[in-house]
Amino acid sequence: MESKPPRRRRTQTRASAQITDRDRQLLAFAAEHRFVLAAQVAVLLEVSEAAADARLRTLGNAGYLRRERKLHRQPPCDRITPPGLRAIGSELPPPRTPDLAAYRHDLGLGWLMLAARRERFGPVQSVISERRMRSEDGRRQRDDPGGLQAGEAGGGASRHGVRLGGTGPGGRDRLHYPDMVLVTETGHRVAFELELTTKAPERRERILAGYAADPRIDMVIYLVDRATVGRAIERSAARVGISHLVRVQKVTIGGVARPAGDGRAAERRPARGRVAGEPPAGAAR
Repeated sequence: MESKPPRRRRTQTRASAQITDRDRQLLAFAAEHRFVLAAQVAVLLEVSEAAADARLRTLGNAGYLRRERKLHRQPPCDRITPPGLRAIGSELPPPRTPDLAAYRHDLGLGWLMLAARRERFGPVQSVISERRMRSEDGRRQRDDPGGLQAGEAGGGASRHGVRLGGTGPGGRDRLHYPDMVLVTETGHRVAFELELTTKAPERRERILAGYAADPRIDMVIYLVDRATVGRAIERSAARVGISHLVRVQKVTIGGVARPAGDGRAAERRPARGRVAGEPPAGAAR
């Protein structure tokens, strides 16, 4: 009896996965965050959400992303894996498993970066995520423990972290990292804080004092979803004496957070205007 040849398996392997320029763009965006959603990728690539989800699944099957569902009745989220980071030559570490307690905050950061990249806050040179700031400071600290400086003075490399008072573990400077830093077209640096919970006044004012003492920061924009949180920030800014440096804006963070806006940030002066909680344009074209 003649035997039939074995049927070829049609499943895609990692070795056969083709990475396009748009895939690299997607993976680079995912590398900046703890996780991303198909809705965010749809805005990033200017495709339908169904097309974005299909591409996320393909990259997941190839091992570049890992899909997880963290909350009941919420869309699945995708986080980049070590093979995904290697595929784009990224030096960022693999993101930690999404934390349920920080889900809304992490979700909002993805929308915030999309809004900034689409120049909803004005023309920009660059947008720097907290993950990137921490990673770059960590590498520099390991490579040259004594050379990392808070600013340009002293001859050392400039670190991203904002120095707070006192020292931390091992006698190191205590640092605070904004959720995002936007470098405007004119070279001004604007720190963004997505503040969805109320910090203790002492901690909040220590952070504000750090911003006040850092000459690199030209403005701090606090995005809040509750008026009580915004008022607490404004009171603290007044006590520290930096109301001119701080701007509080309202955003809507629901099941899918979509902060956006049209604010301009260029000078160290009181800012006017608002950041609305409307969805970024172009989400389904």
